[in-house]
Amino acid sequence: MPKDFETTGEITEAGGKLRLYVTADLGAGASVPADDAQAHYLLHVMRAKPGMRVSLFNGRHGEWLAEIGTAGKRGVTLSCLKQTAPQAGVPDLWLVFAPVKKTPSDYLTQKATELGVCLLQPVMTRRTIVGRINDERMAANAIEAAEQSGRLSVPEIRPAVTLEKLLAAWPPERRLYFCDEAGATATACDALALAQAAKPGPAAILTGPEGGFDPAERERLRALPFVTPVTLGPRILRADTAALAALAIWQSVSGDWK
Repeated sequence: MPKDFETTGEITEAGGKLRLYVTADLGAGASVPADDAQAHYLLHVMRAKPGMRVSLFNGRHGEWLAEIGTAGKRGVTLSCLKQTAPQAGVPDLWLVFAPVKKTPSDYLTQKATELGVCLLQPVMTRRTIVGRINDERMAANAIEAAEQSGRLSVPEIRPAVTLEKLLAAWPPERRLYFCDEAGATATACDALALAQAAKPGPAAILTGPEGGFDPAERERLRALPFVTPVTLGPRILRADTAALAALAIWQSVSGDWK
């Protein structure tokens, strides 16, 4: 049994209170069924009993303290007691990335969620070596990261598309910051500061595969009016490192780190 159950009744983990993402509506008195994986975790890992409490969020109704009503072979049901935090959004920032090998992709999904992106878009470039994206695995990693980081939402995850299709359907009002590892260009800090001073708006960050972008891809990207090429410094970064560095810079200049 968690050490502080006797005083608060709330189940805790090593990192703090236990938070679960659910899809059901939340509100005073609402009954929320735990899914099979959540029920297994509560019953067999946390040894939860009726009366114990967890925190729930669904991306729409804020965070709620909920009490376990039933817990047994037929599953776990939780009852909402009170709202502990109102719904809060994240900045309108997308991460568009060329997938990398399995472990870095898992890591990237988790860390991008922690860094506050609202959408993850895998893109297949000419040098992308990953042939298939496991959308369910990405979603599971994003949910786990949201639960552990205190986010009140989970980023949208879109199916992978080719770079050509992505650019053809791109919303022109969304500025695309293209992390270009070759060629003279503005630093990400300078470009974002200029954009922030002029007209802040929806944004996206684009990072490439392990081998970088093909020269023809770079040329096309640089010719598009909604694209701003940026550099992340004098060193060549791994694809996952570049994505996280760019997200951190954007959040500190234009996002909710200011």
